[in-house]
Amino acid sequence: MRMLINVPETVVEDGLRGLAAAHPELTVDVERRVVVRRDAPVAGKVALVSGGGSGHEPLHAGFVGPGMLDGACPGAVFTSPVPDQMVRAAAAVDSGAGVLFVVKNYTGDVLNFEMAVELAEDEGVRVATVLVDDDVAVTDSLYTAGRRGTGATLFVEKLAGAAADEGAPLERVEALARRVVARSRSFGVALSSCTTPAKGNPTFDLPPGELELGVGIHGEPGRERRGMMTAREIAEIAVDAVLDDLRPSDPVLLLVNGMGGTPLLELYGFNAEVRRVLDARRVPVARTLVGNYVTSLDMAGASVTVCAADEELLRLWDAPVATPALRWGR
Repeated sequence: MRMLINVPETVVEDGLRGLAAAHPELTVDVERRVVVRRDAPVAGKVALVSGGGSGHEPLHAGFVGPGMLDGACPGAVFTSPVPDQMVRAAAAVDSGAGVLFVVKNYTGDVLNFEMAVELAEDEGVRVATVLVDDDVAVTDSLYTAGRRGTGATLFVEKLAGAAADEGAPLERVEALARRVVARSRSFGVALSSCTTPAKGNPTFDLPPGELELGVGIHGEPGRERRGMMTAREIAEIAVDAVLDDLRPSDPVLLLVNGMGGTPLLELYGFNAEVRRVLDARRVPVARTLVGNYVTSLDMAGASVTVCAADEELLRLWDAPVATPALRWGR
């Protein structure tokens, strides 16, 4: 195992210490694994809280800041955070306007956030929840009932975060987040497995010369395995899978996302092929984001996410944001 770590047992805490050192605008509770904006709670503002297993960075802690999340709860690698983390984060960021939990559709996350809602409400915090389930590759998987939550999580956190920054009430922010989920679809491809620090070897077997179509962000199986293909061929499969499920009548937001082990040179080349396919399918692209945003440790591969964006969603996308991983307009 070749990893830039000390020991597997402290990898999350070590990462959080480094996050705190690099970003003094955040308050990072390393021991309790809670990350919040240093200026939280923001008076009169609906707060957004999300979380999930570590190993998907910059999701979610890298998206804490003005214009996106108010708090994040990192769990152990590929393991849901516990309800106490979520309640602690909600209490730290609640200004009295309420808190929206953004939850990816994985069984552990769903169950723990459900418990957190009850505990937070017992403490007088008003909470709403949105479930992100954008992955079209499979209906059910090892970790989910229904579709998995993947790249659209970024769209939900950015767009709902912008609405909250504008002063929208909790009901409005929740409704907008649900609309973003309904308008978003994703499909991922793995060229290699990922390696968790605790295990020290690949989490699944992907023979040389093969790839996994529709892989999940924890390495869950997708639709099928095939022999290695060109970026052009992979883009056609990924885009067609997304568009078979979502037929957008509006221009789309496009996320070409790296899984953690694919260099930007390849991702930009893949983006060119994705745009070629979208152009051929007469789907206009309004905005594009390329990079590693919803990752799976060191997995080589990429995912494609589109969100059909009307004028309001485009305006919210362009609104200022200032987080460690996403920043513009400020």
